[in-house]
Formats: sequence, C-alpha cells, structure tokens
Amino acid sequence: MKGADLRVLLTGGTGGIGQATAAELVARGARVMLAGRSPARLSSQARVLNAGREGAATWHEVELGTPASIDKLAGAAAAWGCNVVVHAAGAPAFGPAGAVPAQQLQEVITTNLLAPMTLTHALLPHLQGLPRAQVLFVGSVLGAIGLPGFSAYCASKFGLRGYAQALRRELGPGAVRVQYLGPRSTRTDFNDTAVEAYNRATGTAMDEVRQVARALLQLLEDETPERFLGFPEKLAVRLNGAVPGWLDRAFAGHRRALHATAGSAPLMKEQ
Repeated sequence: MKGADLRVLLTGGTGGIGQATAAELVARGARVMLAGRSPARLSSQARVLNAGREGAATWHEVELGTPASIDKLAGAAAAWGCNVVVHAAGAPAFGPAGAVPAQQLQEVITTNLLAPMTLTHALLPHLQGLPRAQVLFVGSVLGAIGLPGFSAYCASKFGLRGYAQALRRELGPGAVRVQYLGPRSTRTDFNDTAVEAYNRATGTAMDEVRQVARALLQLLEDETPERFLGFPEKLAVRLNGAVPGWLDRAFAGHRRALHATAGSAPLMKEQ
C-alpha cells in the first residue's frame, strides 16, 4: 500500500527505528498510532508529528509483557481503523551465553517474539475483515545468522522470522500481507558501548536509523515478503541458509572479540 492509504499501528514508537519510521510515514501521508511504555515520550512525539500535519499521529500506552495490555492496544487500534501493524519494539541481549541473566532471557523472548505474536493474533480478525492489510515484523539479519554474543537475541529473531514465514504461507494470497525486515546493526541507543566495541573489533558496519526507516517504507509499498539490509550481511544470510557449516570458522574472530569486549548485560530498550 502507498503512504496515504496507511493507518499504521507502530510498536516501539519511541525507539530509534520507531521514531525515524514514524517521521517517514507521516511525511508520506500516512497516519500513525504510536505504541510504547512511556506516555510522556509518546505524547511528546505525537505533538511533534502533528505539528507538521494535524491529526497525523495518536498514541497508546502498552506493556508488551502483559497480555491484557496487548488486548487493550489491539482493541484501540481496531477501533482507530489500523490497516497496517509494524512490530518495531525490541529488547537487546549481548554477551557470552552463560553471562546473560535468566530474567533477561525471558524478557528478550517475551518482547521480541511472544508480544508480536500475541498482538498479531489479537488483531487478525480485524485485519482479515479489511480489503487490504499488512503485518510487518522488524527482525534482524540475526534472525537468519547465528552470531557469537547474541544467542538469546538470535533465538528471538529466528523465532520471529519463522512465525512471519509460517503465517504468510498460512494466510496465502488473501487480504493480509505478512512481511519481515532484517536490518543489520543500526546506530541507536539500543546498542550499548560493549556492542559498539564488538562491532568495531569485528568490522561490523552500522546503518543510520533513517536508512532502516526508508527501507521499511519501501517494503510496505512494494509488499515484498522478506528483505535483509546491508552487504556482506545479505550474502551471509544466503550462505547460512544453504550451507551453514561453511560459516562456522568465519566467526572465530567474533568469538575472540566477544570475550575481549563484552561487558554487563544492557538494560531493556526499544529499537
């Protein structure tokens, strides 16, 4: 669908990717419902968006770890008339697998996988009743490549990609299009100093949030099922899918960098 036709429920609306995406959506004529945990940040962001075009943005507080809160968000979004859901909320986890606290493992799986599944489930009846609708999951290239230091995060994004793929095949060529966007590392507060040091040590490139937001908008407009961002990441996704064993030795440097740079586990943040 094109910009002016989009009424987008955007989770993680106050995160780095979320803010850039909301701005791009409004600039292209879309209307946006921002969803996140901070009413103060949500209302402030909506005011900025509405200053450029009155009525362009609204917001709704949600706690993605609480099914009842997700149900309230789904009800509000359906009543508002959303025809697109963009799951951009996310939680990080970086460090040696044995050093990531058990509570953080649960939070990452809940935020990155269970919450988007639950919200999609709640909104499907509404979306399937529309002439045209889209559900876009903001995943990661780490939803297709297992990387040292990101075991929990990879697990959540592998699961998200699998859910998106299965749901797309289940719904078929009906009214609801299901899509997955896999950005590579992006410059936001989502990454703490340990991740930035790891990226420098391994030569990992980082994209700006506006690049990711524009790619997201392009994906909504061309309705491609799945797209990954960056090179050589896109090549690595293909190789890992075809011959995963070939890449095992390629990450020896990443293993060394992990133990040299990993610090304490980061706090929960939106992407």
